Amino acid sequence: MSLAAYIFLAASSLFVIVDPLAAVPTFIAMTPNDSPAERTRMAKIACLVMTGVLLSFGFAGQWIFKVLGITLPAFQIAASITLLLVALDMLRAQRSRVQETTEEAAAGTEKTDIAVTPLAIPMLSGPGAISTVILLQSQAVTVWHSVALIGCILLVSLVSYGILRMAAHGAKRLSPIALRISTRIMGLLLASIAVQFMLNAIKVIKATW
Repeated sequence: MSLAAYIFLAASSLFVIVDPLAAVPTFIAMTPNDSPAERTRMAKIACLVMTGVLLSFGFAGQWIFKVLGITLPAFQIAASITLLLVALDMLRAQRSRVQETTEEAAAGTEKTDIAVTPLAIPMLSGPGAISTVILLQSQAVTVWHSVALIGCILLVSLVSYGILRMAAHGAKRLSPIALRISTRIMGLLLASIAVQFMLNAIKVIKATW
């Protein structure tokens, strides 16, 4: 895979699975009594934590595979199923329980500071996002691919912060219809990415037979 194609795949798949747009309604609902400045602070902390989590799992993934004896195709198939479950919920304009459960969202409304949990973990950097980063790192064939992955993680984190920051200052102006439409579109893209990951794993398995 060329570097340009890898960058496009990494940036698009990470943004779709992190899905900060879908996190906006829950973020606003969990901070009903907080000022825009306080919401912005929480968004900043959440995105920093998300960056640290994704970078850590991305570059420790191969070591985890060796310790647990997991083959890459097996993980690719498992991760693609996880991504597909998230995508199906997104196509229905629902926040997936793979990313956060209703119990976690409800608990968030009772917390005074929701930046780390549940906003950063598991809403932004949940199992789907972690799986995607590990898969992308496994497809990095050169050092430049790994550098590009780091850049994509930082870019998605920055964009996520921008979206949450705008939501913090303009919560009343957000259109629920526009959010649902964008969620469904990203769900379709994520479903396609999940299926492609599964096809790649099947191709590797067939080649080893």
